[in-house]
Amino acid sequence: MNKRIVILGAGISGLATAYWLMKEGLDVVVLEKAPDVGGAMNSRNENGYMVDYGPNSGLETTPLIRKLVEETGIIDQMIYANQEGNKRYILRDGELHALPMNPPAFLKTKLFSAKAKLRLFAEPFIGRSEDGYYQSISDFVKRRLGQEFLDYAINPFVAGVYAGNPDELSVKSAFPKLYRLEEEYGGLIKGTIKGARERKKRNEESKQSAKMFSFKDGMQTFPKAISEKLGSDRIILNAEIKKISKSGSCYVIHYTQNGNTKVLESEIIISALPAYSACYAFKDFDDKLYSHLKSLYYPPVKVLFLGYEKKAIGRALDGFGFLIPEKEKRSFLGAIWSSVIFNNRAPEGHAAFTLFVGGARSPELFDSPEKELYNKVIGEFHKIMNISEDPVFRAERMWTKAIPQYNIGYIEHERYFDEFEKANKGILLSGNFRGGIAVGDCIKSSEIVYKKALDLL
Repeated sequence: MNKRIVILGAGISGLATAYWLMKEGLDVVVLEKAPDVGGAMNSRNENGYMVDYGPNSGLETTPLIRKLVEETGIIDQMIYANQEGNKRYILRDGELHALPMNPPAFLKTKLFSAKAKLRLFAEPFIGRSEDGYYQSISDFVKRRLGQEFLDYAINPFVAGVYAGNPDELSVKSAFPKLYRLEEEYGGLIKGTIKGARERKKRNEESKQSAKMFSFKDGMQTFPKAISEKLGSDRIILNAEIKKISKSGSCYVIHYTQNGNTKVLESEIIISALPAYSACYAFKDFDDKLYSHLKSLYYPPVKVLFLGYEKKAIGRALDGFGFLIPEKEKRSFLGAIWSSVIFNNRAPEGHAAFTLFVGGARSPELFDSPEKELYNKVIGEFHKIMNISEDPVFRAERMWTKAIPQYNIGYIEHERYFDEFEKANKGILLSGNFRGGIAVGDCIKSSEIVYKKALDLL
């Protein structure tokens, strides 16, 4: 059991996997291209504002999250979302409408027409699809719930979660639990009721009821705490993977660090790299794997963090934020009201917001001059929020490749990844392009991968 295991990538997936393996007493080394750990989890405290350039929060969907937080000693830094952040808004006809979260609110809301509400009652009587494997989330929702529910609930939701296009995302791969409700129970309403009982038995929470969490100093606190437990001798930063080859029973990782070429041998490699990096790392090793990984689409997304004096904001800050349906034809996807959801996100008397621009829905926006796009986004945001003054603080980050899109046909990629692992004992593929993109998904996947590694040993 003293074989070396090399993990590629020090994002939350790679670090969590490394931590479970370290607890087993195994020789684990993590290689990371960046000068710091965390991957997409990137937090900075600037001018009294706590800025998350990647994930703003996580949902506590698995007890593994709290287990990791407790064992890494940051339970006192973990914070949960304020109740004021429970309300979610959707933009319709230029006005913000609260998304109904229970049957009475659904019946009263003006977000959906009377026709759309009646259509929902037909859902239990809709049959299963015959082409579920290659069905988009748009087709799935339109068939089961109707066009209006797609336009004003699912379309903005998909933009908020994946920065994605519901016409292209696979319902089976991107929303497996939704797909399972139809396949196993015959419908969404029946499945939701029965599925809740199953989750209770597994001690899991649904994403609808799970508590939202973050940390006092932002989400990067989590991967940093795991890396500190691992220790600096187990993490090699500024290490760019060049290629992977095989020599006898060992795999050879060729990488550069600070301009120097280095080699590391290992019996087991766990790749937690994003697909667009993993494809080059394995290019000389497996052409077909390269093709599958290279074809995964990561749309561009700009994260725009804005700070304002509260007196300049003309509407109540009483929710999580808002999402924008494609039919509203705005230049950004939505806004999180960061300082409402968590404390310590803005100085006293100020409010902080995080806006998202681009995504699979509108990548062409970045063809416009940067200043022109910024002014357009700000103008639309100010009108929606009734803001009368310019922001007093601004920070932004452009993710040219943001979130992997589990598009129609993704099942073929998933099948090949499984085939590749069987054909190449000792190599495991991980990361948020497998098993889900959410923080909770990555933590759950880390346990699965860790157990696969133990089986290999």
